[in-house]
Amino acid sequence: MTPTPVAVITGGGTGIGAASAAALQGQGWEVVICGRRREAIAKVADMTGARAVVADVASASDMERLVADTVEQFGAISGLVLNAGIVRAGSAGELSDEDWNAMVSTNLTGPFLLVRAALPHLIKASGSIVGVASAAALRATAGIAGYDATKAGLAMLMQSIAVDYGPLGVRANAVCPGWTRTEMADMEMGEFAEHSGIDREEAYSLATAFVPSRRPAASSEVADVIAWLLSDRASYVNAAMIPVDGGLIAVEPGAIAFDPRVRMGTNTAASTPTTASHTT
Repeated sequence: MTPTPVAVITGGGTGIGAASAAALQGQGWEVVICGRRREAIAKVADMTGARAVVADVASASDMERLVADTVEQFGAISGLVLNAGIVRAGSAGELSDEDWNAMVSTNLTGPFLLVRAALPHLIKASGSIVGVASAAALRATAGIAGYDATKAGLAMLMQSIAVDYGPLGVRANAVCPGWTRTEMADMEMGEFAEHSGIDREEAYSLATAFVPSRRPAASSEVADVIAWLLSDRASYVNAAMIPVDGGLIAVEPGAIAFDPRVRMGTNTAASTPTTASHTT
């Protein structure tokens, strides 16, 4: 009998992490979610049947405890979803040490700490890892230098793990979402909407005006790709960086000026915001 696969999801209390818990539970996985906010992860656990563990991804001892707790409860770890992430606005010349270090700790060091603790179990299970990066890992976005850098680092960490541990049966891939309806994105869109004198739905429409799919993703759409990557159906997919962005990064910026929706004689587009393109 094939054992039930077991996944650990960081940042499991909201957005893509919560959607991934639901997707994996629906496909027969045992799921452990972690986060710093007890109420948020408890709510997702109640809805999905996942096990909730309060833990800070930036803490090596918390990640070791998370792995030990999961193995004690379920006997194995088959997959990781490295979803926890934060953003602090600012160019390289503007970011404070505090904001830079916070993003490095959560977006890059945290995934490393969990992977390091879980690798012996992933090797034993021939397991799979998915890092939730961002379209900002593939294309630089103005005003979020630390987020760009740490998400690009996460994507490269996945490739490095694939190269080092692929021969031992471990797969590691990254998904790179564009604008996705999450609590974080809703907050950013709310700020943009207030600044621009529009409502949040109009803000989402502006932010995705030049995305070929002309809309943001639902969290569940990204989660479905994550669940596929963790599954045996993606058994020969390794070291990939997969955009889940509605075609965003395929758009050639220089061609936007020729779009009939762009106002002539200005530096802004009728349908283009100045907010950043990040999601987790």
